[in-house]
Amino acid sequence: MKANQFHVGVAVMLALMSCTKDHENKIQQPVESQTKAATEAVSYNLIWSDEFNGTSVNTNNWNFETGPNVNNEKQYYQAANATVSNGNLVITARKQSVGGMPYTSARLNTSGHFSVKYGRIEASIKLPSGQGLWPAFWMLGNNIGSVGWPACGEIDIMERVNTSSTIYGTIHWNANGHVSYGGTTTTTPDNYHVYAVEWDASSIRWYVDGVQYATANILNNINSTEEFHNPFFIILNLAVAGDFPGQTVDESKLPASMYVDYVRVYSMTQASAPIGQTITLRGFNNAYVSGENGTQAMTCTRATAQAWEQFTVVDAGGGKVALQSMGKYVSSENGVNPITCNRTTIGDWEKFDWIVNADGTISLRGNNGRYVSSENGTQAMTCNRTAIGGWEAFHI
Repeated sequence: MKANQFHVGVAVMLALMSCTKDHENKIQQPVESQTKAATEAVSYNLIWSDEFNGTSVNTNNWNFETGPNVNNEKQYYQAANATVSNGNLVITARKQSVGGMPYTSARLNTSGHFSVKYGRIEASIKLPSGQGLWPAFWMLGNNIGSVGWPACGEIDIMERVNTSSTIYGTIHWNANGHVSYGGTTTTTPDNYHVYAVEWDASSIRWYVDGVQYATANILNNINSTEEFHNPFFIILNLAVAGDFPGQTVDESKLPASMYVDYVRVYSMTQASAPIGQTITLRGFNNAYVSGENGTQAMTCTRATAQAWEQFTVVDAGGGKVALQSMGKYVSSENGVNPITCNRTTIGDWEKFDWIVNADGTISLRGNNGRYVSSENGTQAMTCNRTAIGGWEAFHI
């Protein structure tokens, strides 16, 4: 949901102005990931939520935006199109002429009420389907009023257009002009699904129902991504027509509603790795990872573990670990080349997140936001995988 200068005035002004489902047994824990179990040795602490269990929108949490919008959209946003019923926030798009626009809908944001820097941000949402519909769950930087868009940064947790089964996850920022990066996945949008990002100082990772489908590297402001190390507020809206879905609207699908079961935000704390211990790593192919004494790229082909296959887990600071073998450190090579074990000091490429998977195996995520892969022993090991599969999991 691309923003522009129009949002500055609306968001800041509002901040200053201050389907049936079972909602009785909502469990306030993240959906467990199939690639990182509640899943990585990460503990989640709920820090903010709206369960929509009341009878109206909680204005202590949300602002209503009012008026026509940008991106060549055709709706007029108004509070009347957002209601709470049956444990859902219901945002409804209607064929209704208001303010010179042929349609009405609603857009809500948490600016001035809640913002977050890093964590897991998720919502359970059932999406409408119809040509011209554009539902979104997204975030903008708190500083949009002073720096504008895209310098404030934008994190699109979920977008869907028209009748497609494709879900989009994208970030937008300023790097000598507007740039964007993201990924897509497919699902059944007409059913409830949990759409989420997990965001830390290294990367932003997108999930649907706990399955990761994209990663953006933001470590050390790489590619001018400094926007993503500031607090952001949350936005929910349903647009009608626009640059993304096109200008054709199937009015037979109106009114159309977006149902939001809940929005939840968690802080994330990485569990401790076995600092100081010497370990071996055995891959999916049942062979051991070898540092190759630093003379060539690392492999996962050894039938037994000797000195070159032993690694000491070192505290690299900031919750990261480094792996040392034969006096040298493992390097991700930033995912550009096969990984090596020949570095004499610990830099960013030698730092990894230590991830404990649901089955007790471990995975390593480099500071490029990608995972180390054994490549099943068929070629040199890499650190360029966007998700954890069998080749990215290791027994210790």
